[in-house]
Amino acid sequence: MSVRPWRDVDRRKSRKIKVGSIEVGGDSPISVQTMTNTLTSDAKATIAQVLACAEAGADIVRVSCPDEASTAALHEIVRESPVPIVADIHFHYKRAIEAAEAGAACLRINPGNIGDAKRVREVVQAAKDHGCSMRIGVNAGSLERHLLEKYAEPCPEAMVESALDHARILEDNDFREFKISVKASDVFLTVAAYHGLADACDYPLHLGITEAGGLQAGTVKSAIGMGSLLWAGIGDTLRVSLSADPVEEVKVGYEILKSLGLRRRGVTVISCPSCARQGFDVIKTVGILEERLAHISTPLTLSIIGCVVNGPGEARETDIGFTGGGAGSGMVYLSGVQDHKLENGKMVDHIVELVERKAAEIEAENAASEGAIASSSQAAE
Repeated sequence: MSVRPWRDVDRRKSRKIKVGSIEVGGDSPISVQTMTNTLTSDAKATIAQVLACAEAGADIVRVSCPDEASTAALHEIVRESPVPIVADIHFHYKRAIEAAEAGAACLRINPGNIGDAKRVREVVQAAKDHGCSMRIGVNAGSLERHLLEKYAEPCPEAMVESALDHARILEDNDFREFKISVKASDVFLTVAAYHGLADACDYPLHLGITEAGGLQAGTVKSAIGMGSLLWAGIGDTLRVSLSADPVEEVKVGYEILKSLGLRRRGVTVISCPSCARQGFDVIKTVGILEERLAHISTPLTLSIIGCVVNGPGEARETDIGFTGGGAGSGMVYLSGVQDHKLENGKMVDHIVELVERKAAEIEAENAASEGAIASSSQAAE
């Protein structure tokens, strides 16, 4: 395939930290996060939601810890979680210490909001003692009073100044294992703040458009804001903030990254919006296929096109393709090449079978490749 420099994303060079087993920053993959909306004190319900998010592909899950009952439940949540858990802390420094002791991989905190220098030192020491990283989380809706007085309103300069002030507190305590976010519900404000922060420091950046809205509106707003930042090379981890099931946040996060070629997970479906030329019900078919292929995590591409105008061209670029034809049948493409005709009525089951088989082949090839690399390394030693 020819080189396509116009598709490259030149990522900002940031330092690397660890959130549990997940590396954030540097050349690490951009991680996808979400946040539970259960009562953290209800360990059973929270664990169930964490597991559902992890199954959907979440690399990191955050839980809110507003009270002692929440940090008490954190022990069990961390123990049962297959992914690192971030404890979201506001104001209560003791909750931060308890969360670190309970095994949280990261503390989401603003050092300047948890009290005097002594309390900050205690939290930093707890993080050091228990291997926690931190996230400084600046929100336009909760900027410090002196910054609002200085700038008259939330603005990019105020958000960046707030972030760097908090960062300086941690640096003064010899702690640099942290990432930073500067979120707002306004896309323009958010994007400008992140650009300013990216120029001002080399810490890894956590992206988000906060309070983005419901599933549809929030997805659009997040895609525009975070998509533009990611395209500019800014961002090391992200959370899509939706008034929706946290699993949907994970799905949207991956779709944003997949659209920019920054992460690949699961089946990427290329489908037409359909028109009078369609040889089958494209919209219904795609909906069924997305549901039945949701369990596939192996990255591969599938094109479902209603007619022969664009179908063959799209199929040439995908692992598996189906193009609508006439007389109740269409053409199946494998690896971009015409392979066999298929009746429309048998399409869904057959395509699911083809995708599952292809995914298994890819996984087997990957396993064999990893085995060969491991054997080569052992031989070299």
